[in-house]
Amino acid sequence: MSFKNEPLTDFSIAANRAAFQEALARLRSSLGRKIPLLIGSQQILPHQWMPRRNPSHPNELVGLIARAESIHTDQVLAQAESAFPAWRRVPLPERAAILQRAARRLRERRFELAAWEVMEVGKNWVEADADVAEAIDYLHYYADQMLQLQDQAPLAQVPGERNLYRREPLGPGVVISPWNFPLAILTGMTAAALITGNCVILKPAEQSSIVAFHLAQILRESGVPPGALQFLSGMGKEIGEALVRSEKIRWIAFTGSREVGLKILHTASELAPTQGFVKRVIAEMGGKNAILIDQDADLDEAVLGVAASAFGYSGQKCSACSRVIALRPILERFLDRLIQTTQSLPIGNGEDPSTVIGPLVDEAAKEKVLRFIEIGKSEGRLAFQGTLPAGLQGFFVPPAIFTDVKPENKIAREEIFGPVLAVMAADSFEEALEIANNVPYALTGGLYSRSPRHIEQAAEEFRVGNLYINRKITGAVVGRQPFGGLRLSGIGYKAGGPDYLLQFLQARTITENTTRHGF
Repeated sequence: MSFKNEPLTDFSIAANRAAFQEALARLRSSLGRKIPLLIGSQQILPHQWMPRRNPSHPNELVGLIARAESIHTDQVLAQAESAFPAWRRVPLPERAAILQRAARRLRERRFELAAWEVMEVGKNWVEADADVAEAIDYLHYYADQMLQLQDQAPLAQVPGERNLYRREPLGPGVVISPWNFPLAILTGMTAAALITGNCVILKPAEQSSIVAFHLAQILRESGVPPGALQFLSGMGKEIGEALVRSEKIRWIAFTGSREVGLKILHTASELAPTQGFVKRVIAEMGGKNAILIDQDADLDEAVLGVAASAFGYSGQKCSACSRVIALRPILERFLDRLIQTTQSLPIGNGEDPSTVIGPLVDEAAKEKVLRFIEIGKSEGRLAFQGTLPAGLQGFFVPPAIFTDVKPENKIAREEIFGPVLAVMAADSFEEALEIANNVPYALTGGLYSRSPRHIEQAAEEFRVGNLYINRKITGAVVGRQPFGGLRLSGIGYKAGGPDYLLQFLQARTITENTTRHGF
C-alpha cells in the first residue's frame, strides 16, 4: 500500500503563519460573490440566492449561494443519467489519476481552502487546515484502495469452467454533506463514489456551499466530466428530498443529524412505480459520546483530552465528547482541573491565530445551545460557564460544564452540537460502562485508565464505533482510524477504511462452460 497521510501544518513556523494570514487577506477581495450551480457543462445563475455570512462577523457577507429549484433538480438528474455509461467505462487507472491530480490541486490551494472554512463556517486555523489535509487523504486513500480492490476476490476454478467476479458501479447518486467538516467529509463521500465509477450530484449543507463549490471546480479541473460531477446548492427540504425520491438516484451518501438521516432512509425505501432497484443509503447520524475517567487515570492526560474533545470547534463535531463519566473517588479533582483548563482556552474569531473556541455556525445553532444550557440548569448544577471577551459580535457561546447530572437527563442523552459538557459520577467501572452505553447513539467513546483489565473490559463492552483509549476522541485519521458508528449513529462501512468503497459497488458472478461441443 503506497498511501501516506498528509502532514498537518506547523503554525509555530513563522512562514506558515504569514502564508495563512496572506491567504485570509486575499480572500477578503473575493467575498460577496455569487456562487452558481454546476449543471452539466454550464454554470447556472438561478432566480433565488442564499446569503452566507461570516459566523465570527455576521455583518460580513461571505457569498451569495445559488438556491436551486425543482427544474434544476430535473436537469442534474438527466445529465447524471446520460453521463453514467461513459464514466463507468473510464479505466480505473484513469479515474485514480484524476483523484490524484485533485489531491495535488488541494495541496496547492491548501491555505486558500482553509481560509474559506475560517470565513464560511468559523473554524480556527488548526481545525481548518486539518480538514483540508483529511480531504487530501481521502482522495489518495480511495484511489489506492480501489486499485487494490480490483485485484481481489479470486474465485475457485475447475477444468472446463471459467468463473469471474466483477464489481461494478451502482449508477447516479447524491452526496448530502454536513457543514462541520465542509471539505473532508464531502471529499470522502464524493471521492469514493467517483473512483468506483458512479456519477455524483453534490448537495452540500447550506452553511458550507462555498467550500463545496470549490471542491467541485477542482474535481472538474482534474478531469471528472461535467455530467459525472454536478453541484446543486439549495435548501435541503426543497431539493434534497426531491433528489432522494427520484427513481434515477441509485444511492445516497449522507452525513448529518439523526432526524434527517432517518427521514432519508424512510424516503429512499419507498419504491417508485417504474423503479426497478432498491436504493442504497450510507448514513452517519451523529453521537452522544462519553469519556470514562477511571480512578487510576492520568489526570494530566485526561483533562487535556476531555477539553480538546468537548470544546474543539465549539463542540460542533459528531465525534465530540458531550458526557464525562468519572469514578467517584477522583471526580472532584478531575472536575476542578477541567474547569481551570477550560477557563484558559482562548475564545475569539476564527481569523485570530490564537483562537481555540470560535463561533457556532449560525444563529439557529446558537439559540439551540442556549436552550440546552437553560435545560441543564434545571437538571443539574452549572459548575462552570465561560465568559465572552468584549467586542465579539458573532454566534458565540462560551463553554458550559454541568455536574450532578443523571443519565436520564436531556443534556446527557440528546445531541446538542455545542460546547456543553455533562459530568456524571459512577461508583464502579461496571456502572460507568452501563451509563456510557445507555444512549441510542454509539459513535465514539473514550477511556482514561492505567488498568489493563479495565482497558480490556472497555474494548469488549464499550459498544461504540470508534473507541479511543488514553487520548482524545476526536480527530480520526484516514487509514489509521476508520470512522463510523453503531446503532443510531449510522449505517454502512467505516469512512477511511478498507471496506468503505464496497458500498458504492455491486457484484456480479459470471460462469462460462469452456468445454466446446462443436461449433
